Amino acid sequence: MSAVFDSLSRFYTSSIGKKFLVALTGLVLVGFVLGHMIGNLLIFAGKDAINEYGHLLQTALHGGGVWIARIGLLVAVVIHIVATIQLTKANRAARKDAYGMQKAQVSGTASRTMIWSGLTILAFIIYHLLHFTVRVGNDYDTYKTVLHGETVQDVYRMVIAGFSWAPASIFYIIAMLLLSSHLSHGFSSLFQTLGISTDKTEPLFKKLGYAFAGLILVGNCSIVLAIWLFGYGR
Repeated sequence: MSAVFDSLSRFYTSSIGKKFLVALTGLVLVGFVLGHMIGNLLIFAGKDAINEYGHLLQTALHGGGVWIARIGLLVAVVIHIVATIQLTKANRAARKDAYGMQKAQVSGTASRTMIWSGLTILAFIIYHLLHFTVRVGNDYDTYKTVLHGETVQDVYRMVIAGFSWAPASIFYIIAMLLLSSHLSHGFSSLFQTLGISTDKTEPLFKKLGYAFAGLILVGNCSIVLAIWLFGYGR
């Protein structure tokens, strides 16, 4: 058993191991972001559609499935951010030694932006869980509706109420802008680290990264803007 832990420790402490973890957790988060957006867009299909989706998530594995997903998401985000910060520090130190302080500061700008956007996204995820999952500071637990003869959580009403509040909507849009910036920079490097992208295909993956980031931004913000600015569902 100790040999396994030693191997895992050596793998994590190596730059290759950290890059692999950043790429792997990034892939998990990309999948989650896309799936989450598709599920949320069901609000435009009507009240029953998104309430069925919410009820399915809440009852999967007798209610344990959604918490497994939430905990897994938080763990993936933390690993992604910690490993990225450690890699950035190591790369910055190496560049200082090789090229001097000035070049390190210039070349490290994009990395520093990625780190701060990542930390802001983490703060948003925690807030989002407190707002809609733990339901701190609101009465969303009382939001109930009847679906196919069964009393369920009224997710539709929760989303409408949540994004009718300007501070929540503004914070959400800011987080989506940062997330899209993060995705547009990280998408191509993710596939490069996993060995899928080559020098020839790198421009294609960069374009796909910009397209994916734009899709996530437009999809998620359309929900917020429809409710907050145009009164959808109210």
